[in-house]
Amino acid sequence: MSFDLSAELLARIQFAFTVSFHFLFPAFTIGLASYLVVLEALWLRRGDAAYLQLFDFWKTIFAVTFAMGVVSGIVMSYQFGTNWAKFSDVAGPVIGPLMGYEVLTAFFLEAGFLGIMLFGRNRVGPRLHFLSTLLVALGTLLSATWILAANSWMQTPSGYAVNAAGQYVPADWWAVIFNPSFPYRLVHTVIAAYLTTAFAVGAVGALHLLRNRDDRLARIMFSMAMWMAAIVTPLQIVAGDLHGLNTLAHQPAKVAAMEGHFETYRGAPLILFGIPDDAAEATHYALEIPKLGSLILGHSFDAEIRGLKAWPREERPPSLIPFYGFRLMVGLGLLMLAVGLWSLWSRWRGRLYTDAALHWAALVMGPSGFVAVLAGWFVTEVGRQPYTVYGLLRTSESVSGVAAPAVGTTLVLFIAVYFIVFGAGIFYLLRLMHRGPQTGEEGLEEAPIRTAGITPAQQIEATGGDHGA
Repeated sequence: MSFDLSAELLARIQFAFTVSFHFLFPAFTIGLASYLVVLEALWLRRGDAAYLQLFDFWKTIFAVTFAMGVVSGIVMSYQFGTNWAKFSDVAGPVIGPLMGYEVLTAFFLEAGFLGIMLFGRNRVGPRLHFLSTLLVALGTLLSATWILAANSWMQTPSGYAVNAAGQYVPADWWAVIFNPSFPYRLVHTVIAAYLTTAFAVGAVGALHLLRNRDDRLARIMFSMAMWMAAIVTPLQIVAGDLHGLNTLAHQPAKVAAMEGHFETYRGAPLILFGIPDDAAEATHYALEIPKLGSLILGHSFDAEIRGLKAWPREERPPSLIPFYGFRLMVGLGLLMLAVGLWSLWSRWRGRLYTDAALHWAALVMGPSGFVAVLAGWFVTEVGRQPYTVYGLLRTSESVSGVAAPAVGTTLVLFIAVYFIVFGAGIFYLLRLMHRGPQTGEEGLEEAPIRTAGITPAQQIEATGGDHGA
C-alpha cells in the first residue's frame, strides 16, 4: 500500500475526523442536560404530566447520546499516544492534569448520577432525583470547562515554564487554566451547545406540529426551543464578536486567514465571498464591502488589519478552510437569528403553532447547530497551524514517528467502524425523534410519583421530604 500523503497530514486528518465525530455528542448533551433540568423543574413546580413525559422522552435520547460521546472520546484520547507522542511528551505536564481533572470532577459526577437520573425517580424521591439531574447537567458543564481550558492553553499558552528536558510545565496553574482565550472560548462554546440543542428540539417539535398542530407535547417543545433561539442567538453573536476580538489580539494570523486578507490595510474591506489562494497570495473574485472589515475588527473605519503577508510563509495558517468555515458559521448564526425573530413575530400574532412555513424552517434548521459548531472548530484548529501549541510547538514537531501507511490504514478503519457503529446509533436517535413522545406513555421506569389532585411539590411538603433520601 502506497501513500502520497505524509504521516503528519494523515495523523491530522485522523484526529480531525475522530474529534469532529466526538464533538457532535457533547455539543448536544451539554444543552440537553440543562433542558432536562428545566423540564423536571417545571413538572415539580406545576405538577403537569406533559413536562414529565417530555423529560422521559428526552432523557432516553440523552442516555444514548452520552454513551456514544464516551466511546468516541476514549478512541480519540488514544491518538495522543499513537500519533502525537512527541506532543504528549512535551506538553503532557500541562495537558495531562487538565484532562485528568476533567475525569475526576466532571465525568465521575456525570456517571455517578446518570443512573439515578435515568432509573431512580421512584427509588430516591423527587427532590433527590431532581438533584441528580442537576448534577448531571453540572457535570457536562464542568467537562466542557476542563477540555476548553486545555484547548485554550494550546491556543494562547500562559503560566508555563520550560524544564531541563524541554517540556512545558505549569508554573502558575491559575494562569494555565484562565489563559487569555479561555473565558471567551468557554462562553462561545457553551452557548453554541445550547443553540444546538434548541434547534434540535425545535425541529422535533416542528415535525410533530406539521403532523398535528394540536399536539400539546409538540407545542411545548417548539415554544421552549423558539424562546431559546430568540433570546440566546443575539447573545451568541455578541459573544462571537468578543471572541473574535480576543483572537485578533492573540492570534492575528488566524483572523487574517478567516477574513481572506493577504495585504495589510487601513480601512480593510469585509470580503463576503471569494477564493483564497495561498500560492498566489490573493483572494480571487472577492466580493467586498469597503472599510467594513476594519469597523468590525477594529471598531474604526481606519483601523489597520494585518494580512497574511505580514508573516513568513512558514508561519501562516492555510486560508481556505478558515475562510469558508467562518462564513458558514456566521451564515448559520444569522439564519438562527432570523428563525428566532420569526418565531417572536408568529408568537405575537398568535400563530406560533399554526405557521407551517415557520415549522418547515425550524425543521430544516434542525441540524444547523451541529454544522455551525463543527465549522467553528475547523476555523479554530486549522487557523492555529502550523502549531499545536501556538507559537511554541509546531505540528511537524509533535507527530509520532509512525509510517504513513500505518496511519492511513487506521484512518480507513476508523472511518468504516465509525460509520457503522455510530451511524447505527444516530439512526436510532433519529427514529426516536421521528416517533416523538407519546401522550400517556411512561418513560424508562414506573409511573410518576403523584397523587390525584396533588402536585409533586405539594406531595413533598405533605410527606416531609424525599423517599429514601
